[in-house]
Amino acid sequence: MSKYVLSIDQSTQGTKGLLFEEGGSLICRADLPHRQIINEMGWVEHDAMEIWRNTVQVVRNLVEKAGIDKSEIAVLGISNQRETSVCWDRTTGLPVYNAIVWQCARAVDITDELAAAGHADLVREKTGMQLSPYFSAAKIAWIFRNVAGVKEKAARGEIAVGTIDSWLVYKLTGGKEFRTDYSNAARTQLFNINTLAWDPELLEIFGIDSSCMAEVTDSNGDYGMTDFDGFLTKPIPIRGVLGDSNGSLFGQGCLAPGMIKTTYGTGSSIMMNIGGKPALSDRGVVTSIAWSLDGRVSYAMEGNINYSAAVVTWLKDDLKLISSSAETQELAEAANPGDHTYLVPAFSGLGAPYWVSKASAAICGMTRVTGKNEVVRASLDCIAYQITDIVRAMEESAGVAVGELRVDGGPTKNRYLMQFQSDILNLTVRIPDSEELSGIGAAYAAGMAAGIFDENVFSTLRRTDYHPKMDAAVREKKIAGWKEALKMILGYEG
Repeated sequence: MSKYVLSIDQSTQGTKGLLFEEGGSLICRADLPHRQIINEMGWVEHDAMEIWRNTVQVVRNLVEKAGIDKSEIAVLGISNQRETSVCWDRTTGLPVYNAIVWQCARAVDITDELAAAGHADLVREKTGMQLSPYFSAAKIAWIFRNVAGVKEKAARGEIAVGTIDSWLVYKLTGGKEFRTDYSNAARTQLFNINTLAWDPELLEIFGIDSSCMAEVTDSNGDYGMTDFDGFLTKPIPIRGVLGDSNGSLFGQGCLAPGMIKTTYGTGSSIMMNIGGKPALSDRGVVTSIAWSLDGRVSYAMEGNINYSAAVVTWLKDDLKLISSSAETQELAEAANPGDHTYLVPAFSGLGAPYWVSKASAAICGMTRVTGKNEVVRASLDCIAYQITDIVRAMEESAGVAVGELRVDGGPTKNRYLMQFQSDILNLTVRIPDSEELSGIGAAYAAGMAAGIFDENVFSTLRRTDYHPKMDAAVREKKIAGWKEALKMILGYEG
């Protein structure tokens, strides 16, 4: 019988089901979007039950689309949007509030309060990350403070909290397993990356009961069995769980220290493998855990930007400048080369390496002849500038020169963006033939754990390379203009 590896990639915009054959090739994909719940204050939420229902349905759709015998599916891997936080009632299995999405900065008052109380350095020392509302701890604390009855239920052991991976594992196993992997735990700001455990002092600072936390498990560990709410003829094991960016790092084959990748999605994650020991950075990037495989932890340095593809969504849905993301390539290439417009996309503050939570977005450098093409180009350029700033910060912090940038995600299809990224970084940019690296990483981890794949599976990806073409003087002038825009709008001089 054939053995298929199934992967669920639960991302910010939707849920993907991916099916892999025994050689490691992706043979079928199915997708379902979910609602983006955004209010007038810019708070961003998801309906966790909708995500759960879509996860089951996308597997049904995938099996039907692929035309396979569902009994031949052998194992499941999961990759997920990180930091997005869910609190649910252990008795009913229902969320007590919508999932608060990683983009949402509503908890900034909580992190400001903790910073004023002198906790910022402690948080960074224990977690490798700056105290910020973007991580899970402050979001969960907000729910505990603002949703009636949650804190009291938590004290009685009736509440579970976690990221989307632990929510899906819980639902997929019928409530039998409450687990999270190291890569997701390390992004909550409640997990001590030195002791490799939930930290009592951090839990106390944020006001979260230890009984609410999931069991932390190897990224290729045993997460229980699922039949997708009765759809499969027999349960299959869940053997790979990784946060989406970590899954991408693994899927890209960045297994050695110094290897680096960028995932372009709604936001972008830049991640560098730094090996078996944590190292803190003072350049605005964070230290986290890449994964834990068979009891062995690998650390990573990471920087996240909030708006990548989300900038293009803003152009389409809010400004109505374009009707589809595909238009941006041609418009950007047609823009006036002499225009010096910059967009700083601080729609909900800026993350790494700037960390200005209360910043607002702005466009600067426009002239009377700046038009749609130039604004569209500036919207793509700002993605590459932010990523470049993070890569340079990582190089300095890790003390290594990056040799190439491996990239993935939908925006890598944009020829203009990829060439500009290579030009501004002055590095080769390498794009695999599949954009689904997050789900691929989870599938590879699960398939290897189940004995279906071995390390040769990483060679199944073919790559397209972009090489820098921009004149050095032009590059430096453009970078100087970007830094001047940051300084003008944010007061940032890093």
